[in-house]
Amino acid sequence: MAAMSPPFDLHTHSTASDGTLTPTELVERAAAGGVGTLALTDHDTLEGLAEAAAAARSAGIELVPGVEISVTWEGGTVHLVGLNVDTGCESLQAGLARLREFRDWRAREIGRRLARDAGIADAFDGARALSNGRLVSRTHFARYLVAQGRAESVRDVFNKFLKQGKPGHVAGQWAGLAEAVTWIRAAGGQAVLAHPARYPLTRTRLRRLLGEFREAGGAGLEVVSGSHSRDDVFHMAQQARAHGLLASAGSDYHGPEQPWIELGRLPDLPPGCRPIWAEWAVAA
Repeated sequence: MAAMSPPFDLHTHSTASDGTLTPTELVERAAAGGVGTLALTDHDTLEGLAEAAAAARSAGIELVPGVEISVTWEGGTVHLVGLNVDTGCESLQAGLARLREFRDWRAREIGRRLARDAGIADAFDGARALSNGRLVSRTHFARYLVAQGRAESVRDVFNKFLKQGKPGHVAGQWAGLAEAVTWIRAAGGQAVLAHPARYPLTRTRLRRLLGEFREAGGAGLEVVSGSHSRDDVFHMAQQARAHGLLASAGSDYHGPEQPWIELGRLPDLPPGCRPIWAEWAVAA
């Protein structure tokens, strides 16, 4: 592997899942923002990586092939980012295909429930149109319902229609924690727990999650995230050190519609963290 070029953004999305920029547009925006090493980590799919790699070569930046995998842990959903995965790995491909099958069923079921319980008959068709025929996510439903005037913001849609207890809620049935780590490792990648401060976990449950993740072969913790506050960053830096995890940094960028998250604007990792890319420099 060639030496990596800073700065790093190791968690982004394109139109291959629920981002609003194509892989090429994402790479070009990252390069313009000064990103030297970019990971494309779409939800449960590797579809955008070939296009992103070609764009990265043209733009003169490093593209890290990645994926964000949905995981069910203790009845809730957490996300793992896989970095430097081999896109030809059959076990990873098979696992992701299973998750996409569930995503397709869930999207149709959300549409059925919104029609039945909220009187919104066209939600699935609207969400599918916004996905351009690719993976249909809850974010696509949210964007459609905002456009239809059913809510003021994406967050408002989740609170009114999609969270637990609301008419469009469908519980996730994702990969197991150890299972998802195994897929990533089988593909030669490193597993990173994404945006850990976002999960509604007590400190005790967070410690348990990180312990199980590390025991399963997890490598890193997303210390810097577009959704983390300054206090979150320092707390997660402490957790990474305590659990022997490498520190990662990613914006979780989905598109320019979220102007508070921009490519190339991530803060530095706190002192005392060992960056996950330090491992890559050794391997280069």
